[in-house]
Amino acid sequence: MYKEPINNYLHVHRHTKFDIKAILFDMDGVLFDSMPYHAEAWHQVMCAHRMPLSREEVYLHEGRTGESTIRIVCRREQNREAGREEINSIYEEKTNMFNRFPEARPMPGTRAMLDRIKADGLTPMVVTGSGQHSLLGRLNSSFPDTFRQELIVTAFDVKCGKPNPEPYLMALSKGRLEPNQAIVVENAPLGVEAGVAAGIFTIAVNTGPLDDSVLLDAGAHLLFPSMQALADAWEELYTAFKSFPTIDPITYEI
Repeated sequence: MYKEPINNYLHVHRHTKFDIKAILFDMDGVLFDSMPYHAEAWHQVMCAHRMPLSREEVYLHEGRTGESTIRIVCRREQNREAGREEINSIYEEKTNMFNRFPEARPMPGTRAMLDRIKADGLTPMVVTGSGQHSLLGRLNSSFPDTFRQELIVTAFDVKCGKPNPEPYLMALSKGRLEPNQAIVVENAPLGVEAGVAAGIFTIAVNTGPLDDSVLLDAGAHLLFPSMQALADAWEELYTAFKSFPTIDPITYEI
């Protein structure tokens, strides 16, 4: 079941094989089951500012910087540009509301997935559009001895959030990786778009309310219904990446 997407990726990007060294994880909705809290906080705060934003739409914006989300919704709902002080104030309100919710738990299956890739000698990295210190600060406590600070990309590191490929290109740079040496794991369509645009094989895990087609239309090379499902399938998938026959470069069409 993995042969076709692997072959298609290698052919499109003119790689002869995978040489996987790192797995690049989004944070919200992948490492932590935090998206319902983000959705509720964004919904309540934006509606209070007369800029309606549904909970489901929040999932469509997931991966953008907070500033970008506010600007987009402000243009749509009020036909104007949001000011800098306004953006900072709204995002602070959203952050404060998010922090009042119960502590988000690790996504079911994530610890098993991390254990498996570490056992395979692969490096886990985080690439998130989030600027929520409350979650970023919990990476080490929730997943001890797993993520190295210098291999984490957050909203504070980039000028352009997802779907721009900059976050994933930065991750490749930080990890000294080529695109065929990494795999992206994402739950959001904009994150999938960013991973694909960076030239990286991108796996979607549908941990939210969106239809599978939204993630597939964003370009996901593979789709799993949960992190647990991905963890359960990982060894078979990783074996496919390692053992898949290399492509002869002379077969590429000009």
